[in-house]
Amino acid sequence: MLRFVALAEIAPDRVEQLLDRAFGSDRHGRTAYSIRAGTDPIPALSFAALDGEALVGTIQCWPVALIHDDGRRTAMVMVGPVAVDPPRQQHGIGHALMGHMLDAARDTGNDAALMLIGDPEYYGRFFAFSAERTGGWRLPGPVERRRLLARGAGVPAAPGRLGPDDGAAAPAQPLASRTTP
Repeated sequence: MLRFVALAEIAPDRVEQLLDRAFGSDRHGRTAYSIRAGTDPIPALSFAALDGEALVGTIQCWPVALIHDDGRRTAMVMVGPVAVDPPRQQHGIGHALMGHMLDAARDTGNDAALMLIGDPEYYGRFFAFSAERTGGWRLPGPVERRRLLARGAGVPAAPGRLGPDDGAAAPAQPLASRTTP
């Protein structure tokens, strides 16, 4: 039976091993890692999926920010990676992790501005993410523009640079209220 626990309850080496199995050991060079560089996952939005004692999936969320070209800053939550142990993929674990995290984001008021890099057909269909407002965002590495997705009323459509929000701890208030001039 699948159960969710806070990711902080799982030994970091177990999480890293799962991420290596799901994405490969070369995953650290991906643009997503640069976007969130130097930050820690948001504890209230990062979970592990366990089947008995077996770690079968994880989801992590990170504080990031869009620094608008006019100097404003919009804090957001970067969703991912969503990792599922390869033998357990295609069994709904990733979908369940996303649903659990979105419920937690709503319950904590952190659902105003969520973004991720992922398959638009999947994340759009099941979770209402789209590339509609991300076209002007610049990233610290390559990305397929159609895979740069966001959702939430606080997602800016303005041009700017996306990167780590290293000045933000796990937000206690909705991220939309953390936009500064």
